[in-house]
Amino acid sequence: MSLLTQPLAEASQPEPHQVKVTRGAGRRATITKEELFQATLNLIGPQKSISSLSLREVAREAGIAPNSFYRHFKDIDELAIALINRAGLVLRKIIREARLQATKQDSIIRSSIEVFLQQLNTDEGNLGLLLREGYTGSNSYKQAVEQQLSFFQQELQEDLIRLERLNHNKLFYPDLVSKAITQLVFNMGAKVVDLSSDERNQVAEQTILMIRMILEGSRHLDKAKIR
Repeated sequence: MSLLTQPLAEASQPEPHQVKVTRGAGRRATITKEELFQATLNLIGPQKSISSLSLREVAREAGIAPNSFYRHFKDIDELAIALINRAGLVLRKIIREARLQATKQDSIIRSSIEVFLQQLNTDEGNLGLLLREGYTGSNSYKQAVEQQLSFFQQELQEDLIRLERLNHNKLFYPDLVSKAITQLVFNMGAKVVDLSSDERNQVAEQTILMIRMILEGSRHLDKAKIR
């Protein structure tokens, strides 16, 4: 699911597209960033961090000479952080579109969870990348993932406030509510990634119930009583 003005600025950028990298008999003279991103995603699996890749591996997968890599990135770490940022942008756009259709809290919760699980079932690798690097990546990768989660959190906070006003309700501490929900959902994603479809659905329903409990508790939380 889904701090600052960056998400709104990013929304006007062109949407990244999946680019299938095809290698010919020889090395290519030029390559785009998107093709380098896809070559990297081709090489990492559920348990493999980008930090385990070498520049030469990525160049070989992309069908280019190592020197061509440097036209876009100075090293693997710069590529990894750019790929994490790209994954967050793609996922926020997908989830934002689903939430904008919601007119009440139940639908915003369920639609976000459903889209989240759908992304786990795709082979594009964006959500898996955030989950993996957020837990097992280097410190710089984890910080990049945390920044993306903060953007998810801000957008969720804005949507929750919008729906609370629409339904004549009020949340206390909407920033903490959105933070708790964001962390809860991403933790769910890390937990269900290796589960069967039925098991995922069971955990998803439990997560939806926990989110409802957070929201209901916030509505009845009187700031004056907080010590």
